[in-house]
Amino acid sequence: MAKGLPGQDLDDELDVEKEQKTKPKRPRLYKVLLHNDDFTTMEFVVFILETVFHKNKNDAVKIMLAVHQQGLGIAGVYPHEIAEAKCSKVSELAQLNEFPLLCTTEEE
Repeated sequence: MAKGLPGQDLDDELDVEKEQKTKPKRPRLYKVLLHNDDFTTMEFVVFILETVFHKNKNDAVKIMLAVHQQGLGIAGVYPHEIAEAKCSKVSELAQLNEFPLLCTTEEE
């Protein structure tokens, strides 16, 4: 039988051990979506995918074609804060380059 310090409840020790054994929950993931429009160039979308989302040329072109042909493409899946930051960066770059590229996030 384990002995605790005077005044210490052994049940408290067991509760602490249980807390330490539980795994932290994984954060919810969010898809970062690029939306098609009639003005943003395909080259700019590929540039965004390569620079903001670190996609290689081949993957960037595939995603850009999905955006162009299906109206929507998934640029990546990230925890909420990262997804929002990437979306903000896309909007900032689009504005600087005078493109109306829309980027949104959606829970996976």
